[in-house]
Amino acid sequence: MYAIISDGGQQLKVAEGQELDIDYRDLPAGEKIVFDRVLACRDDDQLMVGQPVLEGASVTAEVLSMTQGPKLVVQKALRRKGYRRKTGHRQLYTRVKISKIELG
Repeated sequence: MYAIISDGGQQLKVAEGQELDIDYRDLPAGEKIVFDRVLACRDDDQLMVGQPVLEGASVTAEVLSMTQGPKLVVQKALRRKGYRRKTGHRQLYTRVKISKIELG
């Protein structure tokens, strides 16, 4: 069984027991998150597609930790001017584990 949810402008395919990184939320480890924008859900015998969301369906996840993405290097330069700037960025993510998919 899997579900397709919408969170933070992204569509994510999730299954029970799966760990994934979502946009950063300031929540402690062990906290529960409920995703109620379920776009589609597939169980063993049928596929249910929402118009645009499935009514009563939800996905529950547990917060595991806060993580950081890979380092991105940002370089700025103006040719023939001697202007060079180099900075970096690491995006914050919240790692969650999908615990339950409810169809409602």
